[in-house]
Amino acid sequence: MKLIVQIPCLNEAETLPATVRDIPRTIVGIDSVELLIIDDGSRDRTVEVARALGVEHIVRFRRNRGLAAAFAAGLDACLRLGADIIVNTDGDNQYAGADIPKLVAPILAGQTDMVIGDRQTDTIVHFSPLKKRLQKLGSWVVRQASGTDIPDTTSGFRAYSRDAALRLNVVSGYSYTLETIIQAGKQRLALTHVPVATNPKLRDSRLFRSIPHYLGHSSQTIVRTYAMYEPLRIFLVIGAILLALGLLLSLRYVYFMFLGQGVGHIQSVIIAAVLLIAGIQVILIGFLADLIAVNRRLNEDILLRVKRLELAGAVTRSAATDEPARAADRDPHAAD
Repeated sequence: MKLIVQIPCLNEAETLPATVRDIPRTIVGIDSVELLIIDDGSRDRTVEVARALGVEHIVRFRRNRGLAAAFAAGLDACLRLGADIIVNTDGDNQYAGADIPKLVAPILAGQTDMVIGDRQTDTIVHFSPLKKRLQKLGSWVVRQASGTDIPDTTSGFRAYSRDAALRLNVVSGYSYTLETIIQAGKQRLALTHVPVATNPKLRDSRLFRSIPHYLGHSSQTIVRTYAMYEPLRIFLVIGAILLALGLLLSLRYVYFMFLGQGVGHIQSVIIAAVLLIAGIQVILIGFLADLIAVNRRLNEDILLRVKRLELAGAVTRSAATDEPARAADRDPHAAD
C-alpha cells in the first residue's frame, strides 16, 4: 500500500521545510510514504529546498498555472507513480501533518473514497468573523449542490483513494476544493470528514485576496460545476420564473382590458410576450444541456477506462524495465 502526499507549491521555500518535517513517514497499514511537490512556476528556491529535504518526486510548471492545475497535475503524477492513496496538503504548513493517519484511516478501512479534513473553522484564531461566516455559507451551498454533509468544503487537506482520484476531472481554473466535492457527490462516491488541527499562520492566503474576488470565483465554480451535472434543473427553474412573470403580466393586461383600460397597458402585452418566449427558449436550452450532460457522463466513463488502461500499461513498462516511474518525466509541461 503506497501513500503519496502531494504538495502544490508557489514560492514556498520559506514554509516548505516545516510542512515536510510535519509529515509522518511511517503510518500503520501503509507500506511506503512518499512526497511529491508540484512547483507552480515558483520564482524562489522551492525546488532546491524540496530536493534538499529529500522529496522523492517533483513536477514543475515553467510558469504559474494556478492551484487547480497544480492539483490536477499532482493527481495524475501520483497515479502514474502507483499511489494507492493520495493525500493533498498545502505548502504553507496550514494543516497539521500529524493528522494524516487520521485522514487516511477511513480509506484504509474500505469505508470511503474521499476524506476531507474539517478544520473546525470556528476555532481558528486568525480567521476573521466575516471569513468564518463566508466559510460556513459557502460550505452550506456546496452541501446543497453536492448532496453531501461535508462541513468544511474549502479545506485543502484531504485524502483520495486511487479510484476516486481516477474519477475526478478538474476543469476549474481557480481552485479544486469546491469542484471536486460537487463532482464526487454527483458521481455517488463515498465521502466523509474527520476533524483536523491547523498550525499557526505563516503567510496570508493567496486565494482569498479580497471578499469580492473570493465570492466571485467561488460562486462561478459552484454554479458551473453544478450546471454540468444538473443543467435541466437549473434551466427549468429559470424558464419557469420567466414564464410565471410573463403570465402575471398577461393577466394584468386582461384585468385592465375588462375594465376598458387595455389600450393604456399595451406595454404589458409586449413585455409578457418577450418573457414567455424567453422562458420557453430557456427550457428548450435546458433539455439540450441535459443531453450534453448525458454525453459528458459517457465521456467521463470513457476517460476513466482510458486512464485505467494507460496506467496499467505504465505499471507494466515500469515493472519490465525495473525502473521507478518519474512523475515529471511523464508530464509534458514539467521537468524533474
